[in-house]
Order: sequence, then structure tokens, then C-alpha cells
Amino acid sequence: MNSFKQWCVELRKQDYSLGEIVKITKRPKSSVYVHIQNLPLSPRKWQQIRAAHGARALQIAARRRGKSAKSYRVFDEWTIDTVCLIAHLLFDGEIKRTHCTYHNRSDTLLYRVGQCMKQIYDPDPKRYRNASTGVSRICYFNVAFAAYIKDKANELLTTVPSFPKELKIQFLRSFFDDEGCMDYRLDRNLRRIRGYQKNVKILGLVQTLLKDVDIEARVQMPNEVVIIGKKNLTRFQEEIGFSPGVCINGNRSNSIWKKPLEKREILRRAIASFRPVGSNGVHRGVRIR
Repeated sequence: MNSFKQWCVELRKQDYSLGEIVKITKRPKSSVYVHIQNLPLSPRKWQQIRAAHGARALQIAARRRGKSAKSYRVFDEWTIDTVCLIAHLLFDGEIKRTHCTYHNRSDTLLYRVGQCMKQIYDPDPKRYRNASTGVSRICYFNVAFAAYIKDKANELLTTVPSFPKELKIQFLRSFFDDEGCMDYRLDRNLRRIRGYQKNVKILGLVQTLLKDVDIEARVQMPNEVVIIGKKNLTRFQEEIGFSPGVCINGNRSNSIWKKPLEKREILRRAIASFRPVGSNGVHRGVRIR
């Protein structure tokens, strides 16, 4: 009998979707996905899937008329947009019984989450803004949709280690855009990226994914992951980076910059401040303005 991997590959070549292969093999999604992730479905199959999802959404809406009739589109295959959306809801968002919320000070990130959401959910969100803190919220109120997003969030945390590199990088970029900061204080010889998260399991997951892209990090209790060293900071800048337009809050009383610099600019300055090594192996001084 062929191996499990060959079985999955043959089923995929016959244009079976991830969900269909899971039902046939009776194995977890994560076990199947790793063998078929580079084998795309045909355009005809995608058309069939979209039609089936649309019909299912209408059936759900009809059954829940008067309760939560707004439809949404389910997905089996993870993409850049779906990883981006679910990750941001995990990190700087809330997934409650009745709604999903994302809150941030960055208009760039709020817009990105909103655009990703439109891929699976059509209704516009409710918008709120805290004038004193500058933090805005986008909220999607739908009981059935919130339950679905909760399931997908659990699935993402379980399966992301087996994802292709570009999806792992999107997960990490979402984490550091939301939870990360660039701690650069030359007077104390500090150059480090820090990412905060109360869930220690997520910190361990982030550390593992960073290792997959050749970046060493340590989990520092009680609630942060830390990246230090020129090699690791440079690798982070090249592979992951902070997104354009994502800034620090320069209005905080303890801010050392006193202005809303982009996180990626602070990272650039930190890397540039490392003392270069001359041809004789001696470190040369450098001034950063």
C-alpha cells in the first residue's frame, strides 16, 4: 500500500480539497496539509468550492433568520490574507461569543485588518475611537461568525508550524506589528526587539517560528520574547520587518523619542549603530544622528 504522503498527493492530483482528503483519510488537517500545500486545486474545483460555500451560507442565514442572518464565507486553505486577519485578531483583538474586535492606534493596521476581513465577511464594522488614547476599534457583531473565527484561531495556532515560509512570516509580522517594540538605547548599549504576550504558549510558538527562519530569540519570563544581536536583528529586518506606517506612540510620558517614529526606522538606526569591523579586525566607531 502506498505511504500516507503518497495517498494524500494522489488524492490532491485528483482535485480533492483539503477537507475532502481529511474525510477520506480520517487524519488531522495538519497531517494532510503538509503533504499537499504545494499542490494547487484546479480553477474548476475552486469554482465548485465557492458555489458550495455560497449555498451553505444562504442555508445558514435562512435557519438563523432573526438571530444572526449575516452570511460569511468559510475557508479551508490558508492564505496571506486569512493568516493576517486571524493573527491580528489573536494579538491586538478580541474574539468573544457575540463579536470580533480589533483595536489599534495605527490606521495602517486597522485598514489592513478591514481589507482582509472583506475576503470572508461583507458587512462593514462598527467603528469606535477613544479620543484620550487615540486607539480605534473595529467591531463585527455576529454570533455565528464569532464562533467560526474562534475555531479558525485555534486551528491557526495548531497548524502554523507546518505552513509554508511566507505564511509563517506573515504570522510573525502580524505578531510584531501588534505586540512588538524596538528597544534602542545607545547610552545603555541596548538594541533589541521585544514582543509581549500573556499567553506563554504563543511566545514559545513565536520563538519556534523565528528559529525556522534562522533567527535566534529567547523567551523572557513572564511575558515577552526577545531578539538581540546584529545578525538576528538584520535577519529580522530582511525576512520579517515591521510594516510601513506602523509607528511607536511618541506621546507616552516615558517615550525616549517624543515623536511617532516608524518601528522599522528605529530598527534601521539600531542596526546601523553597531560598530563596523575594519580590515585589521578592530571595531571602528560610528555616529548615528
